Amino acid sequence: MTTHLTRATTTAPSRGAVRAGWIISALVVVFMLFDAVIHLLNLDVVKDASAELGLPVDMAPKIGVICLVIVILYVIPRMAPLGAVLLTGYLGGAVITNWRTDQPLVSTVFFAIYVGIAAWLGLWLRDGRVRALLAA
Repeated sequence: MTTHLTRATTTAPSRGAVRAGWIISALVVVFMLFDAVIHLLNLDVVKDASAELGLPVDMAPKIGVICLVIVILYVIPRMAPLGAVLLTGYLGGAVITNWRTDQPLVSTVFFAIYVGIAAWLGLWLRDGRVRALLAA
């Protein structure tokens, strides 16, 4: 007895979709690189925010390294889906950390959700594999 697995068939993304996906992904990458660099440099603004959020100040450079690794994975086409999953987890941590310290909901707590949506949208637009996965 043989079984046939069926997969949703999707067409390859159009040239415009791929271009739009890379633009959206680039915006996410620029923001995340900025976040990684300020954490790596452990600037005063990061120290102040860490203290307000109840995080150890010496944790910032470690967060910066994690963020940088995730961004690198996200920009490598073959590793982009893994990078997007890890980025989602990273941003989920930002959501809960901001939420538990009663930060403004729409402008601060949800901002990480907006970035996560943009990251997945950019990847979906530029990567046929992700389209096929999400269409199944």
